[in-house]
Parts: sequence; structure tokens; C-alpha cells
Amino acid sequence: MTIDKSKIKKIVLAYSGGLDTSVIIPWLKENYDNPEIIAVSANVGQGDELDGLEEKAKNSGASKLVVLDLTDEYVNDYIMPCLKADAKYEGYLLGTSNARPLIAKGLAEVAIKEGADAIAHGATGKGNDQVRFELGIKHFLPDMPIIAPWREWELKSREDEIEYAAAHHVPLRITKETNYSKDKNLWHLSHEGLDLEDPSLEPSYEKPGFLEEGVSPIDAPDEPTYISLTFAKGLPVALNGQQLTPKEIVLALNKLGGENGIGILDLVEDRLVGMKSRGVYETPGGTILYFAHEYLETLTLDKEVQHEKAKLAITYGELVYDGKWFTPLKDALDAFVDQTQEAVNGTVKLKLYKGNIIKAGASSEDSLYSPELATFDASDYDQAEAGGFIDLFGLPISVQARLDAKKGNK
Repeated sequence: MTIDKSKIKKIVLAYSGGLDTSVIIPWLKENYDNPEIIAVSANVGQGDELDGLEEKAKNSGASKLVVLDLTDEYVNDYIMPCLKADAKYEGYLLGTSNARPLIAKGLAEVAIKEGADAIAHGATGKGNDQVRFELGIKHFLPDMPIIAPWREWELKSREDEIEYAAAHHVPLRITKETNYSKDKNLWHLSHEGLDLEDPSLEPSYEKPGFLEEGVSPIDAPDEPTYISLTFAKGLPVALNGQQLTPKEIVLALNKLGGENGIGILDLVEDRLVGMKSRGVYETPGGTILYFAHEYLETLTLDKEVQHEKAKLAITYGELVYDGKWFTPLKDALDAFVDQTQEAVNGTVKLKLYKGNIIKAGASSEDSLYSPELATFDASDYDQAEAGGFIDLFGLPISVQARLDAKKGNK
């Protein structure tokens, strides 16, 4: 879509207060005939990153800052569906990916309320977030112009942005030496850039300040931490016997997992745009929840459902990673997943120790595991019947072997 800049009088900007969006405000004012900029920050659990944003946004040229508290909606409607689906992308637990469609929804709602002429974001032209934001916006406002400065401006690097910010008196919390690209919410924290761009280098896990959600496994306690998680229809409902909301459980597990060095992932992933990228993800609570949920499913799902669900989890993860949250296939997969979760009820016990999650037992009234059948001792299972089963199961092999022998094939 070609944008007529003369018609853009009011822009809603996805604003984090980070390097990209801090620079974008004065850049939009300069390059779009001084439009009104409404900065929108979505609170998805990034904590103190929201502190001081209103003053910073206004000092950068925005007319106001709108903060949307989306934490409950994020956990209940975006994180939990991914958990129930066991959805991952190349091992990544989708911490940035599953937040973007919700933020896009919030941007669209503010744009409608404010009568905006365009929506802008700070995602780069090399990354995945430009797709996630824009597909989400198109779902709610298919005709809304979308401005992506990284695809327009002359700035070529984060170093260029830092220099531009200095020239325009935009205050930053980073320097060229601490210029990791980060994304933080209550599910995860990602680190990209600087030394991480060289996959031959080990991340600085033990360097103070690098890890923010927890500690390196090396620095974790020498004694294990035992926990129990209770699920109802695939959703976490209690931690250590205490009834809690999913958000409360995620936050509590972030603390427990972080203290024990859980959930640190060094990943070279395949971006949607075609290139490989390397980053470090911290997802302490999410890693524990996924492990516990999959553990419980081994008891409560039958073989065919469990195997098919594992296949579809890959598709689900790819849809979320690629920004296709609001699609018919995603809706259909959600319906399938919800059906599979009817029997995913029970309690899982885990041992957390120096970056490891160790199974410590699981129980469920819906368990398909039968000790009476599985035992090596005497049971009602008639082992003699296995011979006939094997004859029938192996019939195609026997037929093929006889045919090969008849033809003289080995």
C-alpha cells in the first residue's frame, strides 16, 4: 500500500520506550509533516520497563501515552492456548510471538478510538515482528495504512539509531556497549545482537546483568527444589497445593525456575523472512509448565491422540511464529486441542536442580496407565495371545518375504 503522507495527520505508534520506538517519534514528526503521535504501550508484564515512559514519550514528541494493561488477557487467551497445544518453534516457547497478535489487537482498538490515520511500529525489515504486527492489524483494520520506518529510513544499524537519538536529544537507557536487542514480558526475555551474533561464542551467562530472569545453572543452589503442579483440562490451577490463577502460577514459577537456572535457551532459529538468527531466551516458568503439561499428557492421552497432537503442535507453533494467530486453521487447531485436554487432569511433581527439570511422579484420575497390565508379575493379560497378534501384524512382511524368495531376491 502506497501511503499518501499528506493525509496522515494522526499516527498510533506501538511504543516500548526502547531504542527503535524512541527514535521513531521524532523521525515520524520530521518525515510525515509533523503529525500527532499517540504512543501506545502494551503492558504484557515487562515490569519496570514501563516506568517513566509517559514523560519520555512526550519529551520525544508524542502528544500522549496510552498504556494498555493486557497481562491477564495475555496469559489466559494467548499463553495458555499455546501451552495446551504444546506449541513450540524449533524449541522456542513463542514468548515474543504469542504477544504480538494481542498487541496488534490493542493498537487497532486505540486507532479506532482515536480516529488515527495510520499505525506505526518499530519492527525491523529483517525480522519476524513486522509480519506479526501487520497481520494482526490487518485482521482488525484491513484498510489501515501501516508505517514501518525500518523499511523507509536511511538508518542502517542500531548504532545509527543511537547517534540519531543523541542528535535529537532523545534519552536512552543503553549505550553502544550494552546494546542487546531485548524483548521482555511475563513469559520470557529474549537477547539478540552484539556478541550473540557470532554462534561460535558462548553467551555470558555468569556475567552480572546478562541474565535477568534468573541465574546460570552454575550459580544455582546445590540443593534441589521440589514442586507440584495441578492441572484441570490442561490448564494449571494449583502450585504446591495452593489454588492460583494461571498468571499467578506463571509468575511464581518464574521466580522458582529462575532461582534454579531453569529455562535458558541458546537457539539458532530460522526466521520467517528466510535467514537464520541466534538469540538467548529466558523462559523459566514457561519451561516448567510445558514440561509438566507434556508429562501429564503421557498418562492421560491415548497413543493415537498423543502422536497426532505432537505433529499438529509443530503446525500450531509455526502459525504462531509466523504471525497467523487470527486464521481459520489456528481456530480449527484450537478446537482439536481443547477436545484433547478434557482428560488432562492431575498433579505432577518435579525436582528443579541446576538448570534441570527432573520427574518426581505424576497422578491422575484420568490416567490410562494400568499397573495391573504393565506389571512384570502375574496379571489378567494373557501373554500367549501376543503370538496371534504378531502373526497378523507381521503378515505384510511375511507375504513380501515369500514373494522375494520366489523371485530369488535377497
